[in-house]
Amino acid sequence: MEVLSSLIDFIVHVDLHLAEFVRAYGAWVYVLLFAIVFTETGVVVMPFLPGDSLLFVVGALAGAGLIDLPLALGVLMAAAAIGDQCNYSIGRYFGPRVFGWQNSRWFNREAFGRAHAFYERWGGFTLIMGRFFPFARTFAPFVAGVAAMTRHRFTAFSVIGAIAWVGSLGLAGFWFGNLPFVKTHLDKFIWATLILPGLFAIVGSLRSSRRAQRSSSE
Repeated sequence: MEVLSSLIDFIVHVDLHLAEFVRAYGAWVYVLLFAIVFTETGVVVMPFLPGDSLLFVVGALAGAGLIDLPLALGVLMAAAAIGDQCNYSIGRYFGPRVFGWQNSRWFNREAFGRAHAFYERWGGFTLIMGRFFPFARTFAPFVAGVAAMTRHRFTAFSVIGAIAWVGSLGLAGFWFGNLPFVKTHLDKFIWATLILPGLFAIVGSLRSSRRAQRSSSE
């Protein structure tokens, strides 16, 4: 319980924790940033890390002069792309066997199902669009591996998605993160990045199940 409480505190107050880390450890912050984003995108069981808010806060810290913006964005883009490769390789290794897995502490069956349905509809663009949704960006590379997308095609979509995701949120934080209104309400923004994607996923899941029910009744 204490670990969960510490994780939630880090996610909600990621701006304060990162600023403290920079003051205490300096350039080691780039290693920390790489580790967080790589873990979120590269390990299937870690979809709850603060990716979106982290990128915004990194941009804001760069705007305040605490870290170097081009270096930070480059590290984060590399972490996202390399993490995707790891996740994709896991999906390729397990392949179709995944469809027989049950929900557990280490595998979110429902999230996998949503990501797979999204992939079936949008194909490679899932890797770009899914970057902006917490669970989707963790499961989309895994699903692409399960679906046996070629690595060349996967890498192209993955790199484009990494650049779009890291670049847009990082620059948004750099330009707007130090405005007084944004700094005052940053905790609300962080909660929004955690809650809104989940609501969209629930709505999408309900619509999909209703369509499936209508199809079966017809």
